[in-house]
Amino acid sequence: MKKVTIIALHLGYGGIEKAITSLANSICDIYEVEVVSTYKLYDEPVFKLNKKVKVSYLIENLKPNHKELKEAFKSFNIFNICKQIGTTLKILRLRKNKMISFIKKCNSDIIISTRDIHNRWLGKYAKANILKIGWEHNHHNNNNKYIKKVVNSVKNLDYFVLVSESLKDFYAKKLNNTKCKCIYIPNSLDEIPTELSKLDTKNIISIGRLSKEKGYVDLIEVFKYVSLKYPDWKLNIIGDGLEREKIEERIKTYKLENNVILHGYRDKKYINKQLSKSSIYVMSSFTESFGIVLLEAFSYGIPCVAFDCAQGAHDLISNNWDGYLISNRDKEKMAKKIIDLIKNDNRRIIMGNNAHKKSLKYTSDIVKKSWIDILGS
Repeated sequence: MKKVTIIALHLGYGGIEKAITSLANSICDIYEVEVVSTYKLYDEPVFKLNKKVKVSYLIENLKPNHKELKEAFKSFNIFNICKQIGTTLKILRLRKNKMISFIKKCNSDIIISTRDIHNRWLGKYAKANILKIGWEHNHHNNNNKYIKKVVNSVKNLDYFVLVSESLKDFYAKKLNNTKCKCIYIPNSLDEIPTELSKLDTKNIISIGRLSKEKGYVDLIEVFKYVSLKYPDWKLNIIGDGLEREKIEERIKTYKLENNVILHGYRDKKYINKQLSKSSIYVMSSFTESFGIVLLEAFSYGIPCVAFDCAQGAHDLISNNWDGYLISNRDKEKMAKKIIDLIKNDNRRIIMGNNAHKKSLKYTSDIVKKSWIDILGS
């Protein structure tokens, strides 16, 4: 049995971490699978891993100090700023040394890297007989600096897995003169629910980290327009993060305290329950490489509305078929499309059915076959 090692930065909340968990769970009946995480953020991985999957951590007693560093700068405390910068540098050095040391010693048949910095170390330090795979979860958004960094990081790998056809085509051109082969493998759904949403509740849902790139401040503004026409509808946001305070302020500014519910981080069971009683999914992200949450909403037969600047949404949603794509981050237009779905029950049901049918193309069993093609038997 071949051994597959998946390298992770952490096993907390996030789309990458969810994808890692899904892959590990789907292939652990065929391969010996281990996940090696740099940081141990929680006592247990946030997303449940099969007991067959071995988990180990390179750094157990230190965690990234982003929050503390931000607060130090906010307080203008020079002593604390210097202290936190010193801690950051210590953590980064330790992260690099621990991961390089692990890669050098690793005797797995296959190593899958999930971050560009790990790609570079994998290509440089892994043993020659190991199959080396990079797995990209972010969209480049035409950022030349980021594109160059990613391309340089994977030049010495055997495969580079992209989660969309457009990303695969884009990077294949950039890596044409290297040994690295670009492969398209989408993220997968862990399960297809047996009961779909009836789309008869006055609930709108959005799931994600409360960070700037997710655009939740804009979503509150969008919902302000919706709430003026339909004050009995609720917006449920599941997730947490650094933007929470700013989002709460915006909710108070628009007097939406009774209409917008911030649920915080929640487990899969809770999220599934909320999806099952939601009628519309909204994504306000500035950028998404794939958008697994859209697929999860699709699997419950929920039509989705998203800004088309999030490439992952653009690749998944068929405009006017299973949802709406909004150009130019036009918040009023997004609100109008949400209102259109609210007032037109029949359209909501038809789009929901189309969404569910599309989700069936992304089941774990189907996507697993593409991974086996490159991992071998």
